[in-house]
Amino acid sequence: MVNNDSAVATKNKNLSFENTEIAFKHLSNGSLDRAFWLFKAINNNTLVKVGPPMTNFAMKIGLPITGIIKSTIFKQFCGGETIAECDAVIKNLDSGHVGTILDYSVEGEEDEHVFDETRDEIIRTINRATGDKAVPITVFKVTGVGRFGLLEKLDTGAILTAEEEQEWQKVQDRVLAICQKAFTAGVPVMIDAEESWIQKTIDMLALNMMRKFNQYKAIVYNTYQIYRHDKLQSLKDDFAVAKIEGFILGAKLVRGAYMEKERKRAAEMGYQSPIQPNKEATDHDYNEALKFCTDYVEKIAIVAGTHNEDSCLVLTNLMTQKGIPHNHPHIYFSQLLGMSDNLSFNLGSSDYNIAKYVPYGPVKAVLPYLFRRAQENTAISGQMSRELNLILKEKKRRKV
Repeated sequence: MVNNDSAVATKNKNLSFENTEIAFKHLSNGSLDRAFWLFKAINNNTLVKVGPPMTNFAMKIGLPITGIIKSTIFKQFCGGETIAECDAVIKNLDSGHVGTILDYSVEGEEDEHVFDETRDEIIRTINRATGDKAVPITVFKVTGVGRFGLLEKLDTGAILTAEEEQEWQKVQDRVLAICQKAFTAGVPVMIDAEESWIQKTIDMLALNMMRKFNQYKAIVYNTYQIYRHDKLQSLKDDFAVAKIEGFILGAKLVRGAYMEKERKRAAEMGYQSPIQPNKEATDHDYNEALKFCTDYVEKIAIVAGTHNEDSCLVLTNLMTQKGIPHNHPHIYFSQLLGMSDNLSFNLGSSDYNIAKYVPYGPVKAVLPYLFRRAQENTAISGQMSRELNLILKEKKRRKV
């Protein structure tokens, strides 16, 4: 299925994901060495399983390990603790023709005051991005500005109490304030996908924001987790709505980030899992989504968030076949900071639009994000070995 597309795509002679000189040009010898040892540690499944509870316990009893975390896993996957601290990473990425998506990665809060603070911080990322091509897109999570339990209740269709109605209005107002700022600044903003049992409400919010702000330009993007078996159809259904109502559909396409949690909940509660039956089905639907979106590239703007080399090649091939310029404003590729530099920097070197997610926030607050990254990476078959082999190849090329 993917192989035919990939074989054709590799005929793009200017693009090679094996070029480690381009992939790691932005890293000093010391940074390359640090990445090597870190990925080697992450590749150890035992360490990844034991590390998070041990770290949480150490921090709880006051052991001074924050400095160790900040100089290792935090430095690899995060830009800094503040927007200002991310400036060095932004400049470094930009030197390799790779943009930055500032991702305020504080999770799991429940307080209304914190939700207001998060809204204000997201607006600050939009301010930082305004007029700077090095920061072309912004992002936020609805659970950053609203209580998970409230979204869960809304998804079930249950009637809200008067107090919950007021709380829900505040959530909508925060989302509106963020999207209004993005619209005024002309800076696209992506709404991240989350767990399936709150996603219906998030989808509704995202479409409402697109109706309001995507009339002439793609400002608001919703996220489609294609490891769900229903999301390719959701994408097509949303486009049908956009076409009828006359707005541009913004779609970030990812495979997904909550697979084990989704399967476990479905089994415990006795409903059909929303997850695809296997990886092949996910890959098929992801590439079909790319084909569908490129068929309507003037009316659908996409961010292809993927670490899958085949899917990146499929998309570059589709663009070539359909005569879509490498720098078309409706097509972006995206990966996470600290991972898959062979994809990001080689795409940037070939003039494709590419931006890295650059998470930031206080070290303690972003630990859940960092642990999830490590756990996801070990779950992706061959991902860590691939990273390690590429780093080794570059170390040999540099002879360090």
